[in-house]
Amino acid sequence: LIRKRILRITDTHFSPFQNIKNLSSMSSSERDQTIIDSLNAIKKRVDASHSKTSTKEVRLVAVSKTKPSWMIQACYNAGHRHFGENYVKELVEKAPQLPQDIYWHFIGKLQTNKCKHIANIPNLAVVETVDSLKLALALDKAAAERESPLKIFIQVNTSDEETKNGVEPEECVELVQKVVSQAPHLKFSGLMTIGKFGPNPEEDFKKLVSCREAVAKSLNVNPLDLELSMGMSGDFEVAIEHGSTNVRVGSSIFGERDYSQS
Repeated sequence: LIRKRILRITDTHFSPFQNIKNLSSMSSSERDQTIIDSLNAIKKRVDASHSKTSTKEVRLVAVSKTKPSWMIQACYNAGHRHFGENYVKELVEKAPQLPQDIYWHFIGKLQTNKCKHIANIPNLAVVETVDSLKLALALDKAAAERESPLKIFIQVNTSDEETKNGVEPEECVELVQKVVSQAPHLKFSGLMTIGKFGPNPEEDFKKLVSCREAVAKSLNVNPLDLELSMGMSGDFEVAIEHGSTNVRVGSSIFGERDYSQS
């Protein structure tokens, strides 16, 4: 279900990767330019949606899971710095090969026994998928030696789908409070969700906004100081319209993924 959602393309937008099968016949400079053109097309759509809102900033995270490092490097050379990975093994392998001023976002399911592996990556910017106190405490322990607290988002299952990870919306405030009080090496920075696949993801985004309001009230902070990570290739424009500060776009930039390599 999640894979299908990632691969969905909105009706009237076309990506340079409609001809992705031709990449193998291109020169390296042509391949790089194809990636950059696709990235810039998404950036323009992000900017257009952002201009209709009062949100201070919207960050584009280029999701590079299963993709080779040269694709990430091409985006980096064009000025992009935020990239997302779903698999611990891939992130651990790619991070040392690429520039150290990249901001890595871990956006996949994280097992407690793998926390130490990603916490050792100096330029890991945020773990977006913390969904239990057990995971938070394991990550807190793994992050103890970092120079500064590791940013995390709490993942919320706004669509109530069994196939998706995340804390239930009504349990979000309690989990955040426990993480803030019991995990000193983590910095709670916002909430994340994956909206339900289909033509109307708005309800899930509205739920995450409501969760942020409740969490902010419980912590006595301004809701706008907490991030909302919501929106992917098929719905990021709708997510931005509902206040997203962090959109995760992969296939619309890099083309469809080869899961046989993951």
